[in-house]
Amino acid sequence: MLSNLSTASAPETRKLRQLYLDRSEAKGAIRKVIDAQLENAPFRMLSTTTGFICDRDAQINTFSRSPEYNELLLLTMKHAELQTEPVKKGVEKYFRCVMLSHRWEGNEKLLHEIQGRAVYKLDPVGTVVKLQKFCEVVRDAGYHWAWMDTCCIDKHSNTELQESLNSMFVWYRHSALTIVYLSDVPPSSESGALAKSEWNKRGWTVQEFLAPKVVLFYQRDWTLYLGDHSSNHKKSARIMQELGDATGIDPRALVDFHPDMKSAREKLKWASTRTTTRQEDIAYSLFGIFGVRLILDYGEKKQHALGRLLQEIVDQSGDISALDWVGKSSEFNSCLPADIASYEDPACELSPLSEDAIQTSISSLRNTVAVGSASELYTLLSEQPAPRFAQRRLHLPCMVFRVTEVVRRGHAQDERSYFTYDIKADGLRDLSIKSGEKLVQFSLTRPFQKKVFLVRPWDRRLLELPDETQGVEDEFVPHPASQDLADGLLGEHGAVDHDYQSRALRLIVRLGQQFNALLLIQQYDGGYKRIASDGDIIAQVRDTSSIQNMTVRQLEIL
Repeated sequence: MLSNLSTASAPETRKLRQLYLDRSEAKGAIRKVIDAQLENAPFRMLSTTTGFICDRDAQINTFSRSPEYNELLLLTMKHAELQTEPVKKGVEKYFRCVMLSHRWEGNEKLLHEIQGRAVYKLDPVGTVVKLQKFCEVVRDAGYHWAWMDTCCIDKHSNTELQESLNSMFVWYRHSALTIVYLSDVPPSSESGALAKSEWNKRGWTVQEFLAPKVVLFYQRDWTLYLGDHSSNHKKSARIMQELGDATGIDPRALVDFHPDMKSAREKLKWASTRTTTRQEDIAYSLFGIFGVRLILDYGEKKQHALGRLLQEIVDQSGDISALDWVGKSSEFNSCLPADIASYEDPACELSPLSEDAIQTSISSLRNTVAVGSASELYTLLSEQPAPRFAQRRLHLPCMVFRVTEVVRRGHAQDERSYFTYDIKADGLRDLSIKSGEKLVQFSLTRPFQKKVFLVRPWDRRLLELPDETQGVEDEFVPHPASQDLADGLLGEHGAVDHDYQSRALRLIVRLGQQFNALLLIQQYDGGYKRIASDGDIIAQVRDTSSIQNMTVRQLEIL
């Protein structure tokens, strides 16, 4: 009938045909909406109606036999021009998925143990009770589908495991609801129990509470935490404050988190005290938080897993805040830490100058520093490339100060003790460091064959360019040197660019302040190794002439 209307000659008839779809066309239209809906959903889900594990095809087949599907089919066939929004809403409602965040306990049921069996009919012992209660709570809340990491991923398939773990953040983000099950929080607990829960110490749970938009916390007996029956605990100031205090994460980020590489050092601190069963997972569990997708290679050990993640952050963003750590160097690269626990202490924060102090310093500099030389330094630093990794070697632009003397104070009591060293370097004030590594002592009268440097990694935000002045927490955006910077001193029509002069002098002032330095020792192949210290190495130039005469280089760190 509809095909006859399509071939009819009368324009009114053909127009009438466009208002209707035949059954096949309607099915195709609905299927496109289903595919779009499931694009950001897990590959398998638990049917809360039957208790069976269903893959994508089984989910779609179940839907196609449902009353909801038949209603959408008829609606689409009769109102083709109005089909999109009602179909989208209908499909979205049916396929809404509830995710579980929990900690593994004992013998959790895996996919091969429950596939083809209804979870409701399993013997209710051990962790099966948790699985059954989860499905029941989701079903009673009106949802058709539930997801639990223990049984909804085929862990024998490396391909599926890779895709699942890389997609985990997205799945939690697009869930209709995420239920957090606190198995060690007893009924009627008071505020503070959430913070003490073992769930709050696990690595994977960070993204599981950051990603979702709607979260509910349940206690051991599957009652709501603090008796809070609101629809979303992310809107509970009391619960979010408790979680924020326990994790060190700003409650605003808990409620509305967006994955990116901004504030990389702060995000690494969030995970610094957490643990995972597989050591590599301490890095893999952060992929979604930073918005990266990398290959998972269980067996590579945590140093390499963390190293690859940090390498990706530096390469993509240019953010060098991940170099701010205290502890032991990684085998992956000496500029990176061996353990994420090295980020537990707060990042090195030196007191910034007030604007009044900066202006006072600039006034003094105008009488002692040639504006031309300040502008030349500004241009030189503006042309430095972004830091990058190549074959696990960090190419780091930095300001270099040659170490001229290293003297050890006393002796360590045992091999695990740290040594204290007094260090002198050209252009820097004398300083001391503590390190577990035994450094060769040398001086101008007893020279050392290898070059030893104290360096200041270059951070181009010090240039104070318009789009790079949002603060140190914001994402580093590398910019190529422009002709305007290269010709900086002269503005339009050859006039003196006073704004450029001002930024150049402001840079001199900032470079004169204390900074967190890295100690590097040259290796036989010409590269450099970072010497890990027991605390931040706080250095400062001796005077303004030390700034003007310092060396700017890109060093290769192994």
